[in-house]
Amino acid sequence: MTQNSSGSDELAMHPIPALSIRGLVKYFGDKPAVDNLDLTVPSGSFFGLVGPNGAGKTTTLSMATGLLRPDAGQVSVHGVDVWSHLVEAKRLVGNLSDGVRLFDRLTGLQLVTYAGLLSGMTREVVVERAHDLLQLLDLEGAGGTLVIDYSAGMIKKIALACALVHAPKLLVLDEPFESVDPVSSANIRDILEGFVASGGTVIVSSHAMDLVQRMCDHVAIIAQGRVLAAGTIDEIRGDSTLEDRFVELVGGRRTGEGPAWLRLS
Repeated sequence: MTQNSSGSDELAMHPIPALSIRGLVKYFGDKPAVDNLDLTVPSGSFFGLVGPNGAGKTTTLSMATGLLRPDAGQVSVHGVDVWSHLVEAKRLVGNLSDGVRLFDRLTGLQLVTYAGLLSGMTREVVVERAHDLLQLLDLEGAGGTLVIDYSAGMIKKIALACALVHAPKLLVLDEPFESVDPVSSANIRDILEGFVASGGTVIVSSHAMDLVQRMCDHVAIIAQGRVLAAGTIDEIRGDSTLEDRFVELVGGRRTGEGPAWLRLS
């Protein structure tokens, strides 16, 4: 009896992570895009993933969410192995992938409804949720407009609605604020913070260091397909800013005023 109680206490202290990645590898030709990467995202965290262009962020998230098969390694979402139980794992994840094309010949309302039906929900529930999300994201007036006629910011918001409609436990967002106006960005941040406060987990990949520092409680810095540092925001940035710590770890900053012809006087 004592052993069972102790085991329960230990499990409560160490809950199953929202995302666990071990030994993840992906090659494109002879170049490793992701190189034996390990990462743990705690349940209930607001997790930032940052890195320079070509660091492997999008490739890592694509493999973590079942969009791209890894060459090696293991990924699990809330204890479900993604590549052994793909359908079950995908039900737990809401995904907004940077650069992935939507079915833009559907209206906004049709697209969100379609996304919900694909997840196995009834039409009645999906339609109700789709209207709620369009209102929440200030797209209610554009619900009957074809997505192909949306602005870049509207496309980001309708893609977020598609990711949220089935109420996932883990939300994975690749550059969710790119091309989004400041008011919409603030509204989206409120939505995401409420989602985390209710027990969900958010992973945000972004180049906006200040935004990550303000929103997230955990962060991982990756470069050349490997994790250079991971932990709480305070642990990683130390006494400096997240941007300064990022530059320090990644390197490559060039100092100086540039060539003489760029100086006007």
